[in-house]
Amino acid sequence: MPTIAVIGSVNLDIVAKVARLPKPGETVTGAELAKYPGGKGANQALAAKRLGSDVSLIARVGDDAAADEALALLREGGVDLEQCRAVEGVATGTALIAVSPSGENHIVVAPGANRMLTENDAGAVEADALICQLEVPVPVIVHAAKSFDGFFCVNLAPAAEIDVTVLQRADLVVVNETESEWYGASLEACDGYVATTRGKGVATLERNGELVTEASPPTVDAVDTTGAGDTFTAALTVALVEGQPPDEALQFACTAGALAATAMGAQPSLPSRRAVEELESGE
Repeated sequence: MPTIAVIGSVNLDIVAKVARLPKPGETVTGAELAKYPGGKGANQALAAKRLGSDVSLIARVGDDAAADEALALLREGGVDLEQCRAVEGVATGTALIAVSPSGENHIVVAPGANRMLTENDAGAVEADALICQLEVPVPVIVHAAKSFDGFFCVNLAPAAEIDVTVLQRADLVVVNETESEWYGASLEACDGYVATTRGKGVATLERNGELVTEASPPTVDAVDTTGAGDTFTAALTVALVEGQPPDEALQFACTAGALAATAMGAQPSLPSRRAVEELESGE
């Protein structure tokens, strides 16, 4: 069982299920409202745990009731939250999400306590692998990249300016096709793998500008794609750290990501290892 640390965000997702996503300046009514635990860091931590790893989360929440809701499934799932601490006088991060019947979404995030994570919080991480994203201050990620000596994965989401040293250090960079276009040629600085997801399309794994392998997600009935990319990131990291060959690791990640889109909410939909393996084998 690999040990994985995650430095990242914790949010409470407020999800409105709508008949269709609004256009700019348009109001769409008649939505169904629900709240789910979320945040890219929390999602990736719980996904890695459900996929068979021993996981700890380094994060910050507010000293409010929303923190208990946001951390509920992480606690229930057995993620180590010793380094996930509450900050007095600050609100827990919140994501406002509109979801269409096809599973597509619009997301707006109010970071709250996620902004309070510091470089000191990223030091002395002990694990086989470390996963980071960009919903916490970028200097924290830069420090983590310089100080951690295990397998280092960075999910460059949401897209933001990033120090080139992070790309040079990363064993695995994960982007979706929009983020890939945003970063462009700067991704060439990565010495490790670069994984690009394309929703229902083919995902690719490249190294030094050369295609290593590609894989397609299985066909599923998508309900909500929130958390699917986080599941892909966690699954690919878990598989590579376990020593799976790149082609098998990428297919495992695609299957896990697809399963995460089959239920509402980021964390309730995160699949178990058994569910992923059963879908891969056609059981």
